[in-house]
Amino acid sequence: MTVLRTSLRNFLAHKGRMALSAVAVLLSVAFVCGTLVFTDTMNATFDKLFATTASDVTVSPAKVDNAQQTGTPDTLPASLQARLARVPGVAAVVPEVSSQQATVADGHNNDIGSTTGAPTIVANWNPTRTKSVGITSGHVPLAPGDAVLDADTAARHHLGIGDTLRVIAGPGDFKVTIAGIATFRTTNPGAAVVYLDTPTAQQGLLGSRTAYTDVALDAAPGVSDDQLKARVDAAIGHGYQVQTAAELKAQNQKDIGSFLGPMKYVLLGFAGIAVLVGVFLIVNTFSMLVAQRTREIGLMRAIGSSRRQVNRAVLVEAVLLGVVGSVAGIGAGIGLAVGLMKLMGAFGMHLTTADLTIKAATPLIGLTVGVVVTVVSAMVPARRAGAISPMAAMRDAGTPADARAGRVRATLGVLLTAAGGTALALAASAASASAGSGLLALGVLLTLVGFVVVGPLLARLVVRVLGAVTLRWFGPVGRLAERNALRNPRRTGATAAALMIGLALVAGLSVVGDSMVASATAQMDRSVGADFIIQAGNGNPISPAAAKAVHAAGHLAHVTDRTDVAATVTAPDGTKDRTVIAAATPSYTDDLQAKTVQGKLIDAYGPGAMSVPEGWAKTHKVTLGDRLDVAFTSGSTAHLTVEAITSDDTVFDKGAMYMNIADARKYLPADRFPANDMMFAAALPGQQSQAAAALGAATADYPQIKVRDQADYKNMIQQQLDQLLNMIYALLALAIVVAVLGVVNTLALSVVERTREIGLMRAIGLSRRQLRRMVRLESVVIALFGAVLGVGLGLGWGVAAQKLLALSGLGVLSIPWTTIGVVFLGSALVGLLAALFPAFRAGRMNILKAVATD
Repeated sequence: MTVLRTSLRNFLAHKGRMALSAVAVLLSVAFVCGTLVFTDTMNATFDKLFATTASDVTVSPAKVDNAQQTGTPDTLPASLQARLARVPGVAAVVPEVSSQQATVADGHNNDIGSTTGAPTIVANWNPTRTKSVGITSGHVPLAPGDAVLDADTAARHHLGIGDTLRVIAGPGDFKVTIAGIATFRTTNPGAAVVYLDTPTAQQGLLGSRTAYTDVALDAAPGVSDDQLKARVDAAIGHGYQVQTAAELKAQNQKDIGSFLGPMKYVLLGFAGIAVLVGVFLIVNTFSMLVAQRTREIGLMRAIGSSRRQVNRAVLVEAVLLGVVGSVAGIGAGIGLAVGLMKLMGAFGMHLTTADLTIKAATPLIGLTVGVVVTVVSAMVPARRAGAISPMAAMRDAGTPADARAGRVRATLGVLLTAAGGTALALAASAASASAGSGLLALGVLLTLVGFVVVGPLLARLVVRVLGAVTLRWFGPVGRLAERNALRNPRRTGATAAALMIGLALVAGLSVVGDSMVASATAQMDRSVGADFIIQAGNGNPISPAAAKAVHAAGHLAHVTDRTDVAATVTAPDGTKDRTVIAAATPSYTDDLQAKTVQGKLIDAYGPGAMSVPEGWAKTHKVTLGDRLDVAFTSGSTAHLTVEAITSDDTVFDKGAMYMNIADARKYLPADRFPANDMMFAAALPGQQSQAAAALGAATADYPQIKVRDQADYKNMIQQQLDQLLNMIYALLALAIVVAVLGVVNTLALSVVERTREIGLMRAIGLSRRQLRRMVRLESVVIALFGAVLGVGLGLGWGVAAQKLLALSGLGVLSIPWTTIGVVFLGSALVGLLAALFPAFRAGRMNILKAVATD
């Protein structure tokens, strides 16, 4: 009890000094708990949606592995409806028509689909729809040409009853009029949803009024879902996919889990980075508190306190800090989850706080993370406190440095850094991505730990250099700031290391991102000969009508069709490889000038011919002239001759097999042949601007079609990568915020530690302005030291990663000097901002009280 009372008294006595460490624990726990609450809420919301939409039993077309992407959903014969109605135990048969491969445009021909990647769903209206949506305005589709639009999409595009919509699908396009507005009962998963009457949906989406995409069955009273499924299987055979409500829900959960699972672990990964940065802050806080209480601890030891009791007292303080920070962090995490839900609402996915899911494990995990991290961080300072002798009560505050420990630390740091650098070098020269990625991860870990351990040794050198460059301009005040930063290299190194981690990740990712864009741009300049690249939005195939319009455009030398045809290729060694073959018109060899290591690529577009990639050929010992069995999914088997082997040294179409699209059509029924996934066009000599205008006019009626020239395509690549990097930088910002708190805390505690010294300096003539400048300059040099370490480390990581990516064709190394410059300027600004409060506090000290401080 004495230890507990002492710890509690010390904790309350130094609560101001503990505040920023508590904030670091709060932020780290908040990120962890917020991620868990947010993803659990999304899972619960989708579970509710899946539960309300699933019928007792659903019959769908048989699942086909490696299916052809035709642009039209797979279907069931309408005659199946009558057969299912006769199955004993079936109370109701509800035919369903649905497609996620359609585009819906408003009266101004603007695509009203989601811009966040969510699908556009066009379906027939039937009784099962009322489980998930309710008509809040107008009426259900009663006649051909009627449509119901979801309320979120209607509000986003200012659409209402009486407005015209145009549906563009594989079989063609048609117009409908909004007759009703439907509101989701649970959540709108971000999709744009349009409901039509059944005959219109059949004809427009499937091209036939004798087909459905699914049939939903309601079980009669007393008949279980499993019993009904067994009866349906017996009645219609096993050529269909029959699922109970539970099975369909599980499948949907698996599909959404493939998105939510990785997102959850990515967010937790960034939370882990914030926790790691917080460790440095907590270690520094307790180290400085122990140093400031050396005489107090010495007196405790002199009157009989054992080492174990002193050690335990410091650890109890850490537990109190962890509990306070964690409890506040759990509450902040719930608030963060609500904020993320509101953010998702801005992107079209409306999650309600009524579904907020806080599992019992979430606060326990948050509390465990906060307390364990805090206690582990305080162990080394606690051990130092226990080692203080009773004679320390006779000395001034401050623990003497252990020179031997410093030498051991420096040696260990150098060895770890050297081992990490060796691993990075080996990763950069690795022959395969699988071997190199493991070495890269090991190198990143070892160099990070090595830099943290060797930080105090580097501080003595780097801070002096930074001081000579930046601080000497400020005269004696600058020299004082430099000496203050060097006074305790271990503390300076730990403070800078917290900032170093975030900045190293920023610098490393910047190098990788910039190199990827530069490599893609260089590859495009070398190999892409087409003037225009045509694609559909949201990854959908190009509809036949849109493809026909592209072919009809004027001022073009040629137009290339290209699609991926699903097939299973059997190599001469008997290995079967399920893959896709890039089927295109022969002009594709001009549009994408792929290098070959054997043969001529144009020969692969002859009858009965194909090409294979270099790596695949080596693995399966394939040479020119070999004949391969190619079994096309939903089609027949071809025997194709290898006429070319393409190089793997490329960014575009890496690892692709090529053949003539006209030849591929021989082996597949017309209704199973995949629609174009891309098209290319070349302008007549000197007519590029006229060709661009002609393509724009030809595709004006198809808002899903994007026509880009090479400059536009490069910009698209740049924008996509920038969006990804900006999202990562935003997540890393939390770690950097925690690191800034570490700088603030270190300076604030340092000011308290140097109270008497500051009073003496003020007494001999140092002005308040000079004192504040000294503290600010000390903060700036610590922040710049962290930036130097972070940028140096990040550049090493980035260069090694780029060399490894060169195996995938990304062979151009590009250093983003602008970003590096921004990092240094930002670090200096961070140092200034972090010093505002400590400098203000130092300037307000009463000189006489400061000099009299014990």
